[in-house]
This record gives sequence, C-alpha cells and structure tokens, in this order.
Amino acid sequence: MPHSLNIISSVLSSTIRQWRGTAGSKTVQQPPQLPILYDSEDDAECRLVREALTELNLDVIIYPCPKGATRFVDSLKTMGGESATVPFLVDPNSHVTLQGAEAINAYLFQQYRQQPIPDALDATTFNLLTSRLASAIRLNIRGLKAKPSQSPEKHLVLYSFESSPYSRPVRERLCELELPYRLINLGKQQLADMGPATHRFHRGEYKPLPNTKRARLLAEKGQVQVPFLIDTNKSVELFESKDILRYLDEMYAL
Repeated sequence: MPHSLNIISSVLSSTIRQWRGTAGSKTVQQPPQLPILYDSEDDAECRLVREALTELNLDVIIYPCPKGATRFVDSLKTMGGESATVPFLVDPNSHVTLQGAEAINAYLFQQYRQQPIPDALDATTFNLLTSRLASAIRLNIRGLKAKPSQSPEKHLVLYSFESSPYSRPVRERLCELELPYRLINLGKQQLADMGPATHRFHRGEYKPLPNTKRARLLAEKGQVQVPFLIDTNKSVELFESKDILRYLDEMYAL
C-alpha cells in the first residue's frame, strides 16, 4: 500500500473511534516499574486498553502477540495459564495480572487516577464494534500475522499516542515482527499540542507544559513529533514513519 493511502486509512481508523487516545493526563505519575502489556495492534480490546494508557499518560512495555506469534506466547501462558489471551496486563508495582479490556481499564483508572473507567473506554458492545471497524478500515479483517524477524537484544523505544495516524503503521509493523518495545505515550495535554507537529493549532513558539515528557523530548531532541523510534541496539533515532518502517524491515525482517 502506498504510504499516503496508509496514512489516510489510519486517519479514518482514528475517526471511527472519535479520536480516543489523543489527550493525555497532566497529572498521572509513572510508576517505579513499567507495566507490561501483551498486545496485538489490530485487536479490538487491545485498542481500548492502549487508548486508556494514552489518556492516563502511562508508559508500558509492549510484548506483541499477533496471529501465529511465537516469541512471547510461552511467557503469556506462564503468566495467565493456557487460556490466556490478549490483552493481558502485568503490573509489577501491585503484583496484579489481568486479562480483557474491561478488567484492565477498570484497574488502570482506579490504580492510577482513582476514578471509574470512562464510558468511552469501557468494553461495551458499541465500543468494541467501533474498535473492530477501526481495524477493518486498516484492511486487517483477518488480523495482523506474525512475520519472521530477528529479536533485538534490547527493547526498542517508541514515542507515540494511540490515535496518531502516523504512529499506527509503525506499531503495526512492530507487532507483525514481534519486536518488544517500550511505549512512551505522548498524549496531547493542552490546546497548543493539538494538530500535526508542523502545523499545530497554535501561533508563535511551541511550548509544552513544563516538567512533562513532551518538554523533555523538546529539550533533548529539539522537536516534539510522533512517531519517534529509538533503537539503542544500533544507535539509531528516527522521527518519520516512512523512514521507521523502512528501517524496521531492513534491520529486523527476515
């Protein structure tokens, strides 16, 4: 698929979900240890969990488990039993393991915001339907399938937020290749954050909220844009989705 059409269908996917997973909390603190999410990018329930993670501004370790996956299936079964499936959350901070979007999102909002889960992120029939449609528009009706790949020695790092049309193709490729990564959620926290990085709905110099992940990224890299991939295995840092996709294929696909 041409990259431009890839992005257009990604925009439609986010629109179907009414751009949930765009705004990020201003107040939630990261726990001492990163929670782990066994995830499949195209799964309807997994999408609801990732939307919640963006809105809570929580970072996690992603262990991709697409159809035909092998790399993390054994550890998933060890944690959750033979019937375990995605989404599956492991929170080492509270020694909690949970399966399914309804249980996971209820836990996340209670644990990290002390609030009930918002209706738009609950695993209702309507939300699951729109989440499935969001996958269908990406031509993933049969689901993402695992592709042979080399396993990196260290986890990759991806700056993203769930509804980002440019980040989604990168997360899909990471999922297909079963590449584990640290997901740094960079949800939008103020009006000045809204809009694409090069055309924000804000006049003048862009200033993220102080003491936030956005502020740190701007100070370190001179810009705030997603997706942003860091591969410490190869000392590589890339911003553009097209460049990241090419890099992942060249470096890790077999």
